[in-house]
Amino acid sequence: MATTIAAALTDLLLTPGLPLDEALDRHFAPEYRQRTDGSWIDRAGFAEHIAHLRGVVAGGAIHVHDELGEGMRYAERHTVDIVKADGSTASHEVYVFAEFADDGRFARLEEVTLMVAGDEADRDLGSARG
Repeated sequence: MATTIAAALTDLLLTPGLPLDEALDRHFAPEYRQRTDGSWIDRAGFAEHIAHLRGVVAGGAIHVHDELGEGMRYAERHTVDIVKADGSTASHEVYVFAEFADDGRFARLEEVTLMVAGDEADRDLGSARG
C-alpha cells in the first residue's frame, strides 16, 4: 500500500517521540527529492527541513481536501494548520504532485504552498531549514 501526505506529515510533525529517521524511512525512498515553490532538495535537505520544523511546530492538524492516486502517480491538496512552540498559529494550503517508488514510498514530490494565515515570517515554513 502506498503512503499518503497525511500519513507522512502526521508521522513527521505530529507524532512526538517518533524518531525522524524512522518517519522518513516509513514514507520516503532513499532517492527522494522534493521541489517546494520552485526549489529542489534531496532527501538529506528534506530531513534538515523537517528537523527544523520539529523545533518550531508544537501541534496542528492536516485537512485533506482532494486526493487522487493512479498507478505510480499521486496528487493531493491539503491545508496544514500548525500551532508553533511560541503559541502562535499559521495555516498553509499545499498543492502536491508526486511519484511513488516501487515500494509505495514517495520518490519525488513537487508542491506549491500558499500561506492562508500567519505572520509574514511564517510564509516560508514549507521550505524553512533553520
